[in-house]
Amino acid sequence: MYRAWTDPALLRQWFAPRPYTTPVGELDARPGGATLIVMRSPDGTELPNRGVYLEVVPDRKLVITDAYTEAWQPSQKPFMTVIVTFDAEGGGTRYTARVRHWTVDDREMHEKMGFHQGWGQCADQLAALVAKL
Repeated sequence: MYRAWTDPALLRQWFAPRPYTTPVGELDARPGGATLIVMRSPDGTELPNRGVYLEVVPDRKLVITDAYTEAWQPSQKPFMTVIVTFDAEGGGTRYTARVRHWTVDDREMHEKMGFHQGWGQCADQLAALVAKL
């Protein structure tokens, strides 16, 4: 699962809830490394998400925020920090994704955008991809 989060070719296959796609996945998975993930809607609208890795523990944990863009440049509007953990469990992996929004309004906006359904769908797409690797 960690590899599917850190290998751009794999991330592009599962990251956006279908029918959205992920045409761009630039991942410099190291503390301070930049990330650019672009999701594309069915009508062609592109949704770029820039961020920086705060913490990277190979095969165990990723912490990414959009509070900064590349090279620790502050973003115009921080929205969230993502904490993803991968724990060995019973011959498999317990995958946990947590999102911390900057404000209650940001969290509520993300929920209205379909956050829970979309992240759940992406988790299913991730599991299906990993099962084939």
